[in-house]
Amino acid sequence: MKAFLKYFFPPLYGLLVYFTIRLLLDSATGMKFWHRSWTLNTIEMTTSVIMGYVFVWLFQRLFRYFDTRWQNQMSYKRIGKELGYVFLLNLILQNITLTPMAALTDDGLQSYDFIDINTIPLLYAIIYYGICRSSAFLNAYINNKILLEKITNDKLQTELKFLKAQYHPHFLFNALNTIYFQMDENVKEAKKSVEKFSELLRYQLYDQHQKVNISQEMEYLKNFIELQKTRASEKLKLDLQFDEQLNGQKVYPLLFLPLVENAFKYVGGEYRISVKASVHENEIGFMVENSVGQIESDSKTNGIGIENLQRRLDLLYPGKYEFEIQKKADSFSAKLKLILNPDE
Repeated sequence: MKAFLKYFFPPLYGLLVYFTIRLLLDSATGMKFWHRSWTLNTIEMTTSVIMGYVFVWLFQRLFRYFDTRWQNQMSYKRIGKELGYVFLLNLILQNITLTPMAALTDDGLQSYDFIDINTIPLLYAIIYYGICRSSAFLNAYINNKILLEKITNDKLQTELKFLKAQYHPHFLFNALNTIYFQMDENVKEAKKSVEKFSELLRYQLYDQHQKVNISQEMEYLKNFIELQKTRASEKLKLDLQFDEQLNGQKVYPLLFLPLVENAFKYVGGEYRISVKASVHENEIGFMVENSVGQIESDSKTNGIGIENLQRRLDLLYPGKYEFEIQKKADSFSAKLKLILNPDE
């Protein structure tokens, strides 16, 4: 293909331009070019072939110049400049080669000769330009799309890191506060709480960048609940139900934590908390319900943690989750359903 474009296409292009102009001129004047001297026809066709080689060489140099300068970044400004050079180079080349031929043969240079010489080659040059640059246009479009997606992805990753970071101060405050009160009552239990706290903190710090096995997430929640139980009221009634089939599925971490944390924060009334996790085919269901007292039921019970969770779900599971919050006079519940890919 390269050999054809280099050696055979230029003469074919030159002859195509020549015969198109001759056809138009003969149609307008009634002349038949095959009745002319074949010596003259040969000279004109040879000149046209040479013009074809020069044309292709100049345009390839032009394309390389723009590719080097703009580095495959396409814009309206660049296309406008390229077309301007195409028009200028074509105008100069045709008037150097074809115009003298028309002036020195037949009845001399007529107005229609000049118009045909400067319009027909220009149309072919624009077609040639479009075909040659279509690949460059496509590559530039793809590169721009990739760059835009990278910028968008980087922005989303930054936002996700910010949202995750907002969990840490709240979590640290609650855990340290729990350990603080334990130190006065039971040092041994306080040490156990420190161990659990270190495990929880390690999970938050190192296991957030990729999807994790849901069994890890469930173990994390159990440790978190155990830590919260140490500072909860003795009359707390805790109901935990974790489906044994939750093993092997992949999920993004720390999506369930805000719901559990919210339940311990606002539990009141009958002091009842229910946490249930289940799986059905490629759907994971998670439900947290806690009783509330009269004061809590009249106040706002879903703070920044729930708002951040909603935003993280929008970013991580767009169109693949269901999140529902229900507030009643004596209870607050949150239900989350994640739709996983079949291979997860």
